[in-house]
Amino acid sequence: MTQSAAIVTGAAGDIGAAIAARLADDHDVVFLADIDAAAAAVTASKLGPDNRFVAAGCDVTSEASIAELVGRAAGAGVVRTLVNNAGAARATSLHETTPEIWRADMALNLEAAFLCFRAFEPMLKASKGSVVNIASVNGMHVFGHPAYSAAKAGLLHFTRLVAVEYGKFGIRSNAVAPGTVKTQAWEARAAANPNVFEEARRWYPLQRVVDPKDVANAVAFLAGPLTAAITGVCLPVDCGLTAGQAELARTFSQSEHY
Repeated sequence: MTQSAAIVTGAAGDIGAAIAARLADDHDVVFLADIDAAAAAVTASKLGPDNRFVAAGCDVTSEASIAELVGRAAGAGVVRTLVNNAGAARATSLHETTPEIWRADMALNLEAAFLCFRAFEPMLKASKGSVVNIASVNGMHVFGHPAYSAAKAGLLHFTRLVAVEYGKFGIRSNAVAPGTVKTQAWEARAAANPNVFEEARRWYPLQRVVDPKDVANAVAFLAGPLTAAITGVCLPVDCGLTAGQAELARTFSQSEHY
């Protein structure tokens, strides 16, 4: 029996690791792809046996590196799910954004998803698979980090493009847009400012920030059979932020918490 595989990029981080762990519930093999191969290996070893959680060094801005990942995945089974999770934000304001930062953010947060999708396209057609792009509330509203935000807005449109053009092949394409997620970066902020979580809570109707497992559950939902008729959508996972707190959160974002 052919094994089903999932690909998670940027998988060495907290969000990627949570997504990989969750997708293992309904995939035989999960590839944890990350530019930091050593960190990916550590994360994979923590999640489970190496025949189920496979660490793979991959630069998602490099076609050659992605091609190597495709080759490894092809030997493990049929790719049913691609999660474009890799991403990072650099400059916090437009004034601080240099052309180099702009291009780098576009390459990692937008172009990489395009490159990965095109590389895995034949396998996704064969499996009638699912693409889940990890966008951000920054792609929906102005919360700072302009290059990152513009790239994430583009990623949302790319999500819809795939849904419309590839639906005839049975491929579904959706996005998850997290708000502030409690990762190790936030723990560092908390060490510098013990009140950081209390300050953040007031901007969110649910009075908390997002946990990586919240994002992972949303990804698994969109990639799974319960959403067989859902494609081209963006699911905010933001504890209610975008429901009506955008103006307040914009002020909060200027203190570099996004």
